[in-house]
Amino acid sequence: MSSCPLVLSGRHTMALTPFLKQDMDFTECYGDSVSSVAAAARCGCRQRVRRLIKRGFSVDCRDNRGWRALHEAAAAGSEDCVREILSAAGAGSSSGCRAYVNSLTHEGESACYLAARHGHLAVVRLLLKAHANINQLTNDLSCPLYAAVDGGYKEVVELLVSKGAEVNRTHTASCWTCLHQAVYKGHSEIVRILVNVCNLEALDDHKISPLFVAAQYGQQECLEILVNAGANVSTQAADLATPLLIASQEGHQACVDFLLDHGADPNIACSHDWPQLPIHAAAEFGHIGVLRRLIAVTDRVCDRGDGMVSPLYVAVHRHQSKSVEVLLREGYSPDAQDCTHILGLCSPLSFALCSTSNKPYSESVRLLIAAGASLNEEDWIYALATDKTDLLQLILEHRWIPRPETLTRNCSVPHHHGKTVLKLQEMRGLLCVALNQVHFAACWLPLLLKAGLEPSLLLQPHMFEQADSEVLNYLLEFVNWSTLSLPLKHILDRRRAEKTWEPCPYFESITCLSHICRLRVRSVLGPDVLMRTNVIQQLPVPSPLHGFLQFRNIPEASYKHSPPSALSDRIQEHSSTHQHRHVL
Repeated sequence: MSSCPLVLSGRHTMALTPFLKQDMDFTECYGDSVSSVAAAARCGCRQRVRRLIKRGFSVDCRDNRGWRALHEAAAAGSEDCVREILSAAGAGSSSGCRAYVNSLTHEGESACYLAARHGHLAVVRLLLKAHANINQLTNDLSCPLYAAVDGGYKEVVELLVSKGAEVNRTHTASCWTCLHQAVYKGHSEIVRILVNVCNLEALDDHKISPLFVAAQYGQQECLEILVNAGANVSTQAADLATPLLIASQEGHQACVDFLLDHGADPNIACSHDWPQLPIHAAAEFGHIGVLRRLIAVTDRVCDRGDGMVSPLYVAVHRHQSKSVEVLLREGYSPDAQDCTHILGLCSPLSFALCSTSNKPYSESVRLLIAAGASLNEEDWIYALATDKTDLLQLILEHRWIPRPETLTRNCSVPHHHGKTVLKLQEMRGLLCVALNQVHFAACWLPLLLKAGLEPSLLLQPHMFEQADSEVLNYLLEFVNWSTLSLPLKHILDRRRAEKTWEPCPYFESITCLSHICRLRVRSVLGPDVLMRTNVIQQLPVPSPLHGFLQFRNIPEASYKHSPPSALSDRIQEHSSTHQHRHVL
């Protein structure tokens, strides 16, 4: 059996967070080369700016960043300095002033852009009157409106929109619009302005809409504004993810509730690879409140339907035992569907076992077994192909080993004494694996016999050929050794001659009456009832005989092998040498 593939992605469509490039810092290479007028403008000193201009100092000099005095004044928010500089720059002609007001830094930033980025409303208004280009793009595709949106400057945004700023242009490498950015930053008041003029369904390069961004980053107020403005709640990104899926993945409970209350469909497939739903995202990341809400509205066809994938698979994959617990409590099947063709996994339990690594078992394994998950041959390997008995003990805590005659009559007894009864196919798998793992029998044999397994099922040639001497003696103590079949007796004779088996001394004598009596009691009551209930205490026999009738006087065999190889290696070895030994 190969190791389970990593088939489930923990990350779905993620909006690429755009950013405004900060000014490049050239001071590491060059000293500040700002002009005298620009230095005064940077400080917002109108009087000094005026004196310098009157003395003939130029307003047109650039520093090492390509900044002029106007850029410094605009970035500083000094309306008075901007007036003085514009007045000086326009002394020659209006066309010269227009060119000057729209001059760009080395990064393509205009004075209007710098003022908008810092939220200087009065300066922006003044520059627009001087014919500043309202839609001038910077080198990194930003613009005055986008900068104001990013900074959350509502009044500047209102001014720019009213003056005809382009509202639907894309401004980042990932093709975000101003509305995307406003939603991402959670500037709800700006979103209220933009929804009246922007394309609500604008898509970035991953086909992500502003509403999707709101759902992803938990911007509930922005989400409500967009939905109330008519944005599509079931829009799908390039990878088919929906806002509901991404909100479920990120655990934004309020956004999930709002989307569901406003028509978001929880049953839209959100992946090209397999029919992933929002419930899978909630289960995978352990968002229990979201998971409970989605359980109530998600079509249960995902639980057992062919071609579907139960959310139990993704919960197990992420070791989200709380998600597993909630799903099982809400009625999701512990067996789910066979997803071999989709995920390379046949059941959640098989997935949980192969994901357990070196631990005896995970919490997900415990929950699935307690819920009655079916056990196949590969599952039994994890319990029997090892010298650790933790998993087998767990299974026997929740499983009832039935009598062979019950199985052969095809009787259906789903529960017995509060435990799930092993089905015929599960019993076959148990016996098949047990007989192929005889070298670990000292570990699993006492547990199985004490749990009520009929010992005659193990009276097989392979068991007699391979079992250690102590193990074989322990097994024979549970049967009438004098009535063994001739082939089995021949194996014993040969092994005794080869000195690979040393029988108990009394195996040579006639079986004592007391042993025959307890075998008869075991047969009448059934090994399952005798070994696993208090029925022995109700029999009319002295209490000192209780332990004898339950075979407690038989010493267990000890495991004498050298430290075994890794479980994964043993499983691989079992798969390559496995022989089916159906004895039922």
